[in-house]
Amino acid sequence: MPVGEVETPRRRHDLFSVIELIPESCIARLDPQKIFGRAAPLHVDLGCGDGAFLFALATRMPEKNFLGIERLASRVEKACRKAARIDNMRVLRMESFYAVRYLLPERSVEAFHLLFPDPWPKRRHQRRRIVAEDFLRTIWAALEENGILRIATDHLDYFTRISQLAEESSLFAFMQPSGENDFPVSAFEKKFTSTGARIYRLELRKISPVM
Repeated sequence: MPVGEVETPRRRHDLFSVIELIPESCIARLDPQKIFGRAAPLHVDLGCGDGAFLFALATRMPEKNFLGIERLASRVEKACRKAARIDNMRVLRMESFYAVRYLLPERSVEAFHLLFPDPWPKRRHQRRRIVAEDFLRTIWAALEENGILRIATDHLDYFTRISQLAEESSLFAFMQPSGENDFPVSAFEKKFTSTGARIYRLELRKISPVM
């Protein structure tokens, strides 16, 4: 930069980084077509961790767009390094429920992946679990018609509660869970299966509620 010349800072609301998304507003809906530079079915990984699962899935399906949502900066950094190697993966540093509720447009997501959410096993902490009635309604609104919510957990009590909530909501139909070989294996799944833990899977398809 020449001496005496002052660099003009980039305005935050104009900034969309190529890999890690910086939303124009924390309350304005994202524009997936603008983010990815194309219109394509969108998959969202809630709590994507280091991005290994999402990267493998995005590599396997280049015709679709993939968004990872993660709140921890260290994990976002690792996920971004992977996303920089392909064209169809982006990462958003944000709390998952907030992002789905306030940032994702209605009927914009083909599939959500919620893999091994914190089960908060102690009874006094269970109110912190992400899957609750309000969460399911929010997911339903963001899913396109017949969109899918895919969940995996090693915690039987949490799995049972999620199944109960889904059945009571009348917003989803239960599907036969995909086989273990249909999707990449996440880091958490590798960790839990190495200890002999059983993995419980649930796939829910969006339906119109019965009036």
